[in-house]
Amino acid sequence: MGLQVQKILIGVVVMGLALLDSGCAVMPTPLTQDEIQQRVQEDLAQLTHFQEPVARPITLYEAMARALKYNLETRVQGLKEMVTHRQLDLAHYDMLPKVVANAAYNGRSNFAGASSQSLETGQQSLVSSTSSDKNIYTANLALSWDVLDFGLSYVRAEQAANDVLIAEEDKRRIANRVIQDVRSAFWKAVGAERALGRLAFLQDWVNQALGEVHQIRERALADPLTSLQYERELLSAQREIQQLYQELSLSRIHLAELMNLDPGEPYELAVPEHPLLESKVSEKLEDLEYRALMNRPELRKVDYQKRINAKETKAAILELLPNLNVYMGGNYDSNNFLFHNNWLNYGAKISWNLLNVFRHPVRLQVIDAQEKVLDMQSLALTMALMSQVHVSVAQYHAAMKDAATGKRYLETQMAIAEQVQRAWSLNRLSEHLVIREKMQGLVAELRYESALAKLEMAYANVLAAIGEDPFPTDITGDGVEELAVALQERWEWLERPEVFAQVHPTDVQTQPPTTQSQGTEPQSQETVGQTQKADAVSQKSEAQLQETGTLSQEPEAQLQETGAQSQEPEAQSQDTIAQSQETTTQHQERVNP
Repeated sequence: MGLQVQKILIGVVVMGLALLDSGCAVMPTPLTQDEIQQRVQEDLAQLTHFQEPVARPITLYEAMARALKYNLETRVQGLKEMVTHRQLDLAHYDMLPKVVANAAYNGRSNFAGASSQSLETGQQSLVSSTSSDKNIYTANLALSWDVLDFGLSYVRAEQAANDVLIAEEDKRRIANRVIQDVRSAFWKAVGAERALGRLAFLQDWVNQALGEVHQIRERALADPLTSLQYERELLSAQREIQQLYQELSLSRIHLAELMNLDPGEPYELAVPEHPLLESKVSEKLEDLEYRALMNRPELRKVDYQKRINAKETKAAILELLPNLNVYMGGNYDSNNFLFHNNWLNYGAKISWNLLNVFRHPVRLQVIDAQEKVLDMQSLALTMALMSQVHVSVAQYHAAMKDAATGKRYLETQMAIAEQVQRAWSLNRLSEHLVIREKMQGLVAELRYESALAKLEMAYANVLAAIGEDPFPTDITGDGVEELAVALQERWEWLERPEVFAQVHPTDVQTQPPTTQSQGTEPQSQETVGQTQKADAVSQKSEAQLQETGTLSQEPEAQLQETGAQSQEPEAQSQDTIAQSQETTTQHQERVNP
């Protein structure tokens, strides 16, 4: 028997050493090229297979719908939200009792025998005997319920429910940012679409004019300085056009990325009309601040984190209490020496970890410190969001004035180009002057389109700053068209003047946020300062517009002077070119002070 036991022990030791050696032999294995290539092919195949194909020109609201539905960043956030929902479902199961099933086998090489000895005489009182088989099979099914674990699981489930709400607020924040990017990219791409036809036509005309100027300079047919200055003006305007068009045209690629379209996939945009330059933000800054503090997802996220931290206090109190465990189960034992091989057992026990009494004060200090951190974070966010409201409103008004100035400048420049074109058709001006004015007209058009895109972006920033969702939250359908219709209805409602007049003064006075009441005086001073600054900018813009309107009358006077001096065409042409250069320089100085 002893030899058999030794063999068994040696076998166990050898097996353990073999397992230990195999564990130590694990080495890092890098990815192979085939594995990487397979991953790339699978990712490329899954990028766009789940989305509807583009079958018609994409409108602004369809672009928003595709971004909300197919943008990979929003889908990642949606999956994170789904994970929090699953974690909440899992936390519900932790509150249920435990039902544990066990099965076991126990064997030995000999019988488990025993004898007894008298405590009084020290002699053996019974012969050696056994009460157990060599091989025994046991099984049991036990139900147990831990009262303390149930209380802690209930608190954890409440915290998981708040985690779900935090994930929803993060989804709101991501969706707001995606909507802002879509509006900016769409309007820039539309601006590039509007100017594309004129740009291609004018580019050929400009290249031809540059070639002619180069030939005139080589043949010494005109003053070299005059031709060089004219060439410099054309190149400068051409460079600015290329920069503006590149900025606008790159937005088309960015828009395709937001809609999760392949970078090289062709698509058309439904070019809308120019929006009306009417201010949509007329509410007081104090009311906008209040709406931001009520609706912003960042502050709501901190509020939910405060809830979670408060639940942690309940959990600490529960851990301080004794634990009651109630159990009941059925058992089976194959031992033939037992009188009953099947039986039920039940009972209850109570336990208490006395060291939790010393651990509890430190745990409360940690919870209190976390609460102070969240309070300070809430104050910091409050100040940052209030400042963001002021900045977004100031940017919107500045963008509105910039768009109005750009529109006025474009109209003035187009009027000048029309007058020059009319004079050229009567052979009163040279073709070079016509080309230069058309170049300036295209520059003005691209600037105006860029200003409109910035205006739309600024309005979306205002809505995001006050926490107003630019997308419907109760969408039931899954189609892009249905979502686009819902988005259009939502934006048409947001563009109404009454949207920025929803906060009643009584509400602001009766239920002001704590952080806002602490900083009322600095906010009012900041508001007055911004108002004075806006008035000064407005007066300056009006003065610039008046000067621009005065300058627009100069080309007509030049044309009349040209008609009176038609007997000297060559000298007249050079004089008019010089005057037009001066006029163009003055225009640029007025527009870009």
